[in-house]
Amino acid sequence: MLKGYEFVILDGVWLTLQLAVSSMALAVVFGLIGVILCLSPVRWLAWLGALYSTVIRGIPDLVLILLIFYGGQDLLNLVAPMLGYHAFIDLNPLAAGIGTLGFIFGAYLTETFRGAYIAIPKGQVEAGIAYGMSSFQVFFLVMVPQMIRLAIPGFTNNWLVLTKATALISVVGLQDMMFKAKQAADATREPFTFFLAVAVMYLLITSASLLVFRYLEKRYSIGVSAADL
Repeated sequence: MLKGYEFVILDGVWLTLQLAVSSMALAVVFGLIGVILCLSPVRWLAWLGALYSTVIRGIPDLVLILLIFYGGQDLLNLVAPMLGYHAFIDLNPLAAGIGTLGFIFGAYLTETFRGAYIAIPKGQVEAGIAYGMSSFQVFFLVMVPQMIRLAIPGFTNNWLVLTKATALISVVGLQDMMFKAKQAADATREPFTFFLAVAVMYLLITSASLLVFRYLEKRYSIGVSAADL
């Protein structure tokens, strides 16, 4: 059916999965940093967190990908000579893709985590402080474990959107399954066949992801009463 391109497409699928998982891991880091900034009592830090969340969510992903990839490469080649490195720096598409998607979806996770944090009763924070814990300990030992349960639905949605957004990274040369399908379509002049195959693969990935996240949501809801949900 795929005229011998089956393993080529599967190789692209593996790269797509690496990109998606790594990008989401980085997005979690950016999201936690973002929510810490947004909730900071220091006005300019809270402003910085809000600026990051608002600006990044307001610009199309493709535009940001092109800006960060090409702008970042130009910036590196501008700064490198000042540090004594005169060779041309060519960004690795996978590393650039992970960094770009992680930065973009970190803004979305900032809002997801902020909503989860706000939903937790303030008494939890007061109890942690009364117990002698620092603000850092209260956040990571008391709030974050509870935030996980509340953030899972929003996290699931962000994961699904990020997984589909990996297809955009092919525009900067990453040989993911979208890139491989385009090559196969050009070679065989059968674009419908290969793009349909890619659509099916994305559907399988997202469907499997939904099953995993539904299990996690039920798992984290064990012992939580209906009144707490």
